[in-house]
Amino acid sequence: MQSGFRAGHGCTSATLKVLNDILTAIDKKHYCAAVFIDLAKVFDSVNHHILIGRLDSLGFSNDCLAWFTNYFSDRVQCVKSEGLLSGPLAVSMGVPQGSILGPTLFSVYINEVALAAGESLIHLYADDTILYTSGPSLDTVLTTLQASFNAIQLSFRGLQLLLNTSKTKCMLFNRSLPAPTRLSNITTLDGSDLEYVDNYKYLGVWLDCKLSFQTHIKHLQSKVKSRIGFLFRNKAYFTHAAKHTLVKLTILPILDFGDVIYKIASNTLLNKLDAVHHSAIRFVTKAPYTTHHCDLYALVGWPSLHTRRQTHWLHVIYKTLLGKVPPYLSSLVTIASPTCSTRSSRYISLVTPKTDSFFGRLSFQFSAANDWNELQKSLKLETLISLTSFKHQLSEQLTYYCTCT
Repeated sequence: MQSGFRAGHGCTSATLKVLNDILTAIDKKHYCAAVFIDLAKVFDSVNHHILIGRLDSLGFSNDCLAWFTNYFSDRVQCVKSEGLLSGPLAVSMGVPQGSILGPTLFSVYINEVALAAGESLIHLYADDTILYTSGPSLDTVLTTLQASFNAIQLSFRGLQLLLNTSKTKCMLFNRSLPAPTRLSNITTLDGSDLEYVDNYKYLGVWLDCKLSFQTHIKHLQSKVKSRIGFLFRNKAYFTHAAKHTLVKLTILPILDFGDVIYKIASNTLLNKLDAVHHSAIRFVTKAPYTTHHCDLYALVGWPSLHTRRQTHWLHVIYKTLLGKVPPYLSSLVTIASPTCSTRSSRYISLVTPKTDSFFGRLSFQFSAANDWNELQKSLKLETLISLTSFKHQLSEQLTYYCTCT
């Protein structure tokens, strides 16, 4: 459950896993509560003696341990300000930031914290930690969450890592159940109550207690509008080719990041992103405001945001089939075994899990299977092909331009 600095892992895969667990709980009409844990100056707080002990427990040889001990020793730091350089100060803690080894060593250092989660679930991205649990009884959920949070805090203390209480928040995901009038407080070992919030930015994506992604889309709108405004104010200085490149490098990456996560938002919210996307296209093409968006896509040669999201999503699903995603995602899909010999039974299909509500159908495990099986009606793959070949075939299957007219 550590997604930081690992090949094939990332913010998107981590958030998809957490979101799947929460939606699955909501589908069962369970309460789900989470603590978003923030630590203070974690990379600078690594105790070298504890880290060497961790490496020793992993089976590193004495020569390797001696090498790492030497690697950490005799390091100094200083500060330069307005041309003046301070005297050197010995660095007795922390992993060298900016180094190749630093992130991996930190992951080794913090890894065993996950064992303290107990009955709750936990996911880490370096030091970004979410602790969450669910169940039919809200009191039981909060009691379990408190017990797990206490154990996690003790584990952090053992590593000499300091909890940032003011930035550590709680959230109750209550999309399908009425919000209680009063919630029991989750407290730190020092007796401080954690604040309950309705929104929290987790790994670059704003999660809200209703999982509507309204806050996230609002932030995307604001960020994109600001950049488009700058581009329009300075449009006289850009060639057509430069405009094309600027939008592809500064606007589209904002809209693409995490799109397979927030794609479950309502069409009303997603349409707001279409509006800023169309503004970006008008900047490139000089098309008047009255130009229909179907014509805009044709003018610039780009797909709609819906098509981009669907393409990215199907790429994730296929990477899951190829085993190119973390095991915590690949374990959520199962290739179906045909029960009888028919023409369609030759095609690769996935087992669609049973769901009880609309929320369950938004989960990764359901939507990945459902959308893949729908794609297979036209793709008809009998064996797994390379990712490059799949992308090529997919581009021929999806409607590239808007055809709403």
